[in-house]
Amino acid sequence: MRNDLDIKKFSLGRLQANCYIVSAKGSHECVMIDPGDFAFEIESYLVDNDFSLKYILITHGHFDHIGGVDYFRDKFGAKVCVSIDDAAMLTNPAMNLSEFGFEKIISKDADILLMDGDNLSFGGDIIITTIYTPGHTPGGVCYKIEDVCFTGDTLFKESIGRTDLPGGDFNEIINSIKNKLFMLPDTTLVFPGHGDMTTIKDEKLRNPFVRLL
Repeated sequence: MRNDLDIKKFSLGRLQANCYIVSAKGSHECVMIDPGDFAFEIESYLVDNDFSLKYILITHGHFDHIGGVDYFRDKFGAKVCVSIDDAAMLTNPAMNLSEFGFEKIISKDADILLMDGDNLSFGGDIIITTIYTPGHTPGGVCYKIEDVCFTGDTLFKESIGRTDLPGGDFNEIINSIKNKLFMLPDTTLVFPGHGDMTTIKDEKLRNPFVRLL
């Protein structure tokens, strides 16, 4: 990982979804990825480090990744970004699955709708590249920042995201991983939506769903 990036991980909610704060050394700007719930420790981390939260980046619209969106947007004035194909999930508890046995999550509309290949920047010259990776949801995306990729529920350490939920498609998620994520350099660090960090190389070798023989 480039020396000018700091990544702080928080695991939130009943499903322990990973939320990440990515900051650029020498700058007070940072971005947040998938705030699945409010957590005082996240707010304290941002305040204690005098961070300016520029973007909240959503990998996909399921409830366990969006529960804290409005709180952090309103508190810190960040712009919420989501793919154009998952945008409706923010405001619809049936689509984000929160109405099925959980507290309903109804967020406001996103501020920025993203498409494949769209770029954002923070911290001066740090580029965020949107990579469309449908399969877990129709508009699931990953975010590449330097030599790091935040994969949401598309790619996990030695596993992949579920495709048996509404909008899921097994063939699509496999194609997304093989034709998009596995095209990244082998040394790319993978920070998934649940569980531990891995690398593209390790997943090519060890992931039983998509192992390249």
